[in-house]
Amino acid sequence: MSVADYMQRLGAQAKATSTVLSAAPTMTKNNALLAMADALDEARESLKSANDKDLQAGQADGLGEAMLDRLRVTDAGIDAMMLGLRQVAELADPVGEITDMSYRPSGIQLGKMRVPLGVVGIIYESRPNVTVDAASLCIKSGNAAILRGGSEAKHSNQAIAACVAQGLVTAGLPAACVQVVDTTDRAAVGELITMTEYVDVIVPRGGKSLIARVSTEARIPVIKHLDGNCHVYIDDDADASKAINIAINAKTRRYGVCNAMESLLIAASRAQEILPQLAQAYQEFDIELRLCEQSMGIISSYQGKKISATAEDWSTEYLAPVLSVKVVADMPEAIEHINRYGSHHTDSIVSENFTKARLFMAQVDSSSVMINASTAFADGFEYGLGAEIGISTDKIHARGPVGLQGLTSQKYVVFGDGHIRT
Repeated sequence: MSVADYMQRLGAQAKATSTVLSAAPTMTKNNALLAMADALDEARESLKSANDKDLQAGQADGLGEAMLDRLRVTDAGIDAMMLGLRQVAELADPVGEITDMSYRPSGIQLGKMRVPLGVVGIIYESRPNVTVDAASLCIKSGNAAILRGGSEAKHSNQAIAACVAQGLVTAGLPAACVQVVDTTDRAAVGELITMTEYVDVIVPRGGKSLIARVSTEARIPVIKHLDGNCHVYIDDDADASKAINIAINAKTRRYGVCNAMESLLIAASRAQEILPQLAQAYQEFDIELRLCEQSMGIISSYQGKKISATAEDWSTEYLAPVLSVKVVADMPEAIEHINRYGSHHTDSIVSENFTKARLFMAQVDSSSVMINASTAFADGFEYGLGAEIGISTDKIHARGPVGLQGLTSQKYVVFGDGHIRT
């Protein structure tokens, strides 16, 4: 069977099952999620064995440690996937919710009802846990899903997919409600993003090249999850202790995630005081610093690797123990820098001046803007979504972490009692 025929078959199955899932009672969907969690628990050893195959192949292919970290499945990771499923099961079901009810002069009653999008195609790389996150959110929001993971996680994704299918069947739903593409042929992506008769929306999660390809070639609406060039700005009025803790956590908690800080901006009035302390901490984590001319002079004694930053560094998502550092004159310069070089993902200000912080929040054009908090909080779990299908940097339909509501739309509903229009 050709790749085109195979993808058409997946699309037809997804479309057929989407009508079943869209009408499924909340309890049925929740039972499926809980059964998936049980299946993952029972399949721990087979999941880790499948993951070992992917890790060995990744090491042989020269994947960096940050990418291997994203790929790795551990007992703690399985626990997190199970917790995510159970949390989504506990969330309110948005499907069928009616809001904005009002009476019109004609006597009809008008409102808006939340409905599933239909069939969601999700393309992602490296992280096998995305298979569970995507499946759980799509099921709870009443959407069928076609998932296409990266070739580097092929064995892991298929092992997880078996647990997802088991959970669906246990709850009395078709296994085809969630289908994981089992071919690594890149042509499958090209087919998926152009199957307008079957797929209603595409969600790509990965590097810039993947996002660029999907955005250019897709004939289906796209919810983009772009790169995370996140910033922390330490203001003139920052509390030094808060600033240091936030700047360390935002960078070092995990390197290979989209909410990690990639650029540190600091007001000139505080640089002499705070930068040396941060440099000492970053040295312990073996962070490579890409420094502007002024910051290079301030921490000239830094014993770790440091080089002069280039213009390219300001717009780079490293996903590695690398950090660009720039001293700015004031908050307006920081805002201009973030809006020019950032990816509109997540940016934070550390300041005790609430008026300035509110201005920063209003003027920084990102999907999440934070005051006195680490960028690491930009996450579906932390936002109470249970899981996320991605962090959208778009401005239409869904922005920021995309949870259940981001996977639904609204339609107008009208209630009458024999009303006719004159």
